[in-house]
Amino acid sequence: MPRALLSVSDKTGLESFAKSLVAAGFELVSTGGTFKVLSEAGLPVQKVSDVTGFPEILGGRVKTLHPMIHGGILAKRTDAHLQELQQQGITPVDLLVVNLYPFRETVAKDNVTLDEALENIDIGGPTMIRAAAKNFQDVVVVVDPADYDMVAREVSDGVSLEQRRALARKAFAHTAAYDAAIVSYLDKDTLLPPTLHYALERAQDIRYGENPHQQGARYREIGKRGWWDGMVQHSGLGLSYLNLFDAEAAWQLVHEFKDAPAAVVVKHANPCGVAMADTIEAAYEHAFEGDPKSAFGGIVALNKPVSEDLARVILANPKADVLIAPAYAEGVLDLLAKKRKNMRVLEAPAPQGNGLELRRVEAGFLVQEHDRVVLDKSNWRVVTKAQPTQAQWRDLEMAWLVCAYTKSNAIVLVKDGQAFGIGAGQQSRVDAAELAMKKADGRAKGGACASDAFYPFRDGLDAAAAAGAAAVIQPGGSIRDAEVIAAADEHGIAMVFTGMRHFRH
Repeated sequence: MPRALLSVSDKTGLESFAKSLVAAGFELVSTGGTFKVLSEAGLPVQKVSDVTGFPEILGGRVKTLHPMIHGGILAKRTDAHLQELQQQGITPVDLLVVNLYPFRETVAKDNVTLDEALENIDIGGPTMIRAAAKNFQDVVVVVDPADYDMVAREVSDGVSLEQRRALARKAFAHTAAYDAAIVSYLDKDTLLPPTLHYALERAQDIRYGENPHQQGARYREIGKRGWWDGMVQHSGLGLSYLNLFDAEAAWQLVHEFKDAPAAVVVKHANPCGVAMADTIEAAYEHAFEGDPKSAFGGIVALNKPVSEDLARVILANPKADVLIAPAYAEGVLDLLAKKRKNMRVLEAPAPQGNGLELRRVEAGFLVQEHDRVVLDKSNWRVVTKAQPTQAQWRDLEMAWLVCAYTKSNAIVLVKDGQAFGIGAGQQSRVDAAELAMKKADGRAKGGACASDAFYPFRDGLDAAAAAGAAAVIQPGGSIRDAEVIAAADEHGIAMVFTGMRHFRH
């Protein structure tokens, strides 16, 4: 009679699956809570302690760590191994059903203690899983209740070798993710630990990668969910790699504006239009007006629901590839789907923040903490004779925020809560300033200019003056700061040093 050993923390579907095993002629062996569930269901089941001849000890810490169990799991079905099992009185285990203590769920709770965390580190479970997965040619290993139906269908005639291999692969992935979660918990107070351990699962298929000839997908950390996992796509073509990449940039930036109605238009990961206003309708119109040419085929992100009036304005403008908002008024989704059938219309929750950022380099990754943009004027210094007005302070803060989300070298021109000129990704800071000035076309006169890093020479400040900026915000810290400050005083410009730069590559 084949033997199945069952020991699960997640008891979803357990009873019906165990019944199917009994019907297929399996003898059941189980532990603790699993034994209780099966026996109360009236199923014939033995305790592991009856098989080992040794009681569970140390409050259940030791129960399956025994040769009578692991010999049965690890034995190959060769004459030599089977003869040895017979000599030792060990029955082979043909099917192992195990999932692990809820460690990840435990440490996610508020105020969890170290003792609680440690008690939820499974020892016997991973050992049995790895043993069965190593011996998958002879032992079927099941760690996911989602696989119960498939195994129940195939077990009578014998689970195929291909399917056993797939189950073993899932088993090793299960224990690897479990260990990664433990390491992450032990590293929780260390910003850059000596090693990093991420277990990722494919969470979303995408149309293609950065280019159509590249395959791509979105992965997420196992046990974690971000705003993408709460996103609903209502209409439009499937999302591509760049749709996700650019939408991430737009959605993160638009939520920096907190409660103020704000709109962001992103193209190639750079904002090309940003505005905040008293209404979301006005914010969108101002954001689009910032750079209508670049807005074609871009990402539109709004931090307030989309009304029918706003939807009609969006539809009247050149097409966006993606529209993302927290909600849509009644009838708006049908309207958008009818008029712009290819536009991806997304509804999503607010982002919750990021952990470490990883970027691929050969044979490894560059790792850094997330760049937090803090608009704390108490740490900023006005270094010029001229002082910013109240309106200029608001524009300085907005320009600084947008600049931090723009690829370096970056210059941003803002007037009255509207970005009019964004110079992004230029090798020369003066070129970035001239590009921003060209896009602004005089509309930012009297407003604010932000530079993501210090001006190394006065020519950058002169370019800001030529663009009509009345106030400038920059990190400061150049050996020529005095020269740049003097240039600002010449032009009658107020200048603020933040003491912090925001390069973005």
